[in-house]
Amino acid sequence: MCRIYGYFNAVASPHEMRTVAALQRHGGPDATGIRQAPAWGLGNNRLAVVDLDGGSQPYGLGGRVQVVFNGEIYNHGALRHRLEGLGHSFDDRCDGAVIPALYLEYGDAFTDHLDGMYSIALVDLRGERPRLLLSTDEIGMKPLYYRWDAAARSLHFSSEIPALLGFAGAPARIRETALDAYLATRTPFGGQTMFEGIEVMAPATTLVCEQGAAPHSRRRPAAELPQPGPGEGAATAVRVRRALREEVGRLLVADVPVALITSGGLDSSLVTALAAEHGPVHSFNIAYKGDWPFDERHFARQAAEHARAAYHQVEIDPADFPALLEETVWHLGQPNADPIALSTYALFKAVRAAGFTVALTGDAADEVFGGYGRMRHAAEAAAAGDAWAQDYLDALSAVPAALRRSLYTDAFRDRLREVPALPAEAEHDLLHGPGRVLERITRFELGHRLPAYHLRRVDHLSMAGSIEVRLPFCQSSVVALGRSLPDRLRLHDGQVKRTLYAAAAGLLPDSVLRRPKQPFTLPITAMLRPGQPLWTQARDLLTPDRLAADGRLDPAAVQALFDVQAERPGDTPALALWSLLVHEVWREQFRPTRALAAPAHAPAHALHTAVAA
Repeated sequence: MCRIYGYFNAVASPHEMRTVAALQRHGGPDATGIRQAPAWGLGNNRLAVVDLDGGSQPYGLGGRVQVVFNGEIYNHGALRHRLEGLGHSFDDRCDGAVIPALYLEYGDAFTDHLDGMYSIALVDLRGERPRLLLSTDEIGMKPLYYRWDAAARSLHFSSEIPALLGFAGAPARIRETALDAYLATRTPFGGQTMFEGIEVMAPATTLVCEQGAAPHSRRRPAAELPQPGPGEGAATAVRVRRALREEVGRLLVADVPVALITSGGLDSSLVTALAAEHGPVHSFNIAYKGDWPFDERHFARQAAEHARAAYHQVEIDPADFPALLEETVWHLGQPNADPIALSTYALFKAVRAAGFTVALTGDAADEVFGGYGRMRHAAEAAAAGDAWAQDYLDALSAVPAALRRSLYTDAFRDRLREVPALPAEAEHDLLHGPGRVLERITRFELGHRLPAYHLRRVDHLSMAGSIEVRLPFCQSSVVALGRSLPDRLRLHDGQVKRTLYAAAAGLLPDSVLRRPKQPFTLPITAMLRPGQPLWTQARDLLTPDRLAADGRLDPAAVQALFDVQAERPGDTPALALWSLLVHEVWREQFRPTRALAAPAHAPAHALHTAVAA
């Protein structure tokens, strides 16, 4: 696992490359590798997970194909054996070492042979014109950002936005209309980011740039879904359990200590139980000092004890939230309105402090197996012949459409008339594409919301703590199996994730299996109230003068939100204020007049861990 960066058809000084490396060294503190030549450069920060003494990057040193790589290739052993049979040799057993040889054998189609999570940058110097190739994994677990300068015909890329801004000539120009996209979907979807000129690679995409030519990209076709197997719910649940058991076992293989993140819900508890079948494991949960709603620590402890896992309770103090929020937003590089982001950052820092380098989580189970209430409500409304789209989109949003429009100034509303909040292609497929409503929603959730809203957040905040996160529910075998299920085996009769619950039967305590579903989140409705640290921070940043100077938000409308939340606390005004606070923290950190620098670390006393006896 690493951080990667570089440039093509451009010039950068060694100092620039070291600056970019330093800005994301948290994601690869174990080694730095840089190679530069006329018109191109590749760099890597390494987090050593496999073959700790090997793995020097760029791979292919001395050859005509150079590669830097971020991620894990889980089938690298089989690939190495095959490639050795074709005459290739390897100096180490690091997983990424197979990539240059694989490219030499299969060209741009080399990604068809990879099983894992990755972003890859490859320079091929064999032809008359050198070429740069960038590739991402099938579901978007390892993000890659890039900036194409059409005038200079140059391309720069990096695993994180703050690092990409470390290249000279990369001004942090905020895309003003992106505020609406952010509030509509909690973070921008598609290829655009909150910055002008900075794009993010889509999942399953290969981008090629030849020297002197504009880049072109190709979205690799999705694999065909398997046909549903024989039998009904019980037989399908057995297949799902078998696939998850196999993937969890493969993802536990590492040359460093591996931990489990256990929230106390179905998904992470099931991963913990399956991991414990392979031997003793350590389980981590996060909670907040004091008495707050949605405290899941007792469910997480029960799941860990049922699996005989060593249980670590991480507790953070709400008094430290303002400082943690600044760090969290900086590492994300652009606003993400998920309140759990702050806790995620603190949790992974604690996991690393406890001596672990890899962690398995339960992320993506809801998208794959139909776990969100908004999915169920939309499917039920569509079956009854009722309108479903606006309620579904409002459930996705940080601020529902009607409230969002009321917050804007007249001038900003006018600017947004021709600027859609959702990528047009994604919205068209969601509303009018082929397939059942639930099928279209699943495509949208997996193809757009999951990589943008969840996976980038998990990647950036885990790597901020030098932790590699592995995601069993994102493995292609599990995704394909979940997507092949008919509606009745995903959502039926008011129940979500029917097949996954059936697959977990007998592996988890009844208290976890039968508990009502609740979000794994920060209880912001309770925490954004007068007298609380987050309330004070929001009032300090969302002042009428600041909002008026920016010109997009109506100061009186935002003040009305504060009044409502103070008098009648509720989820809608709380999430709206939280989202505006996150956006203002981000704007303060990345406005062009401010120097690009990581914020000071949160106080050491902010994190506390203890292993249950």
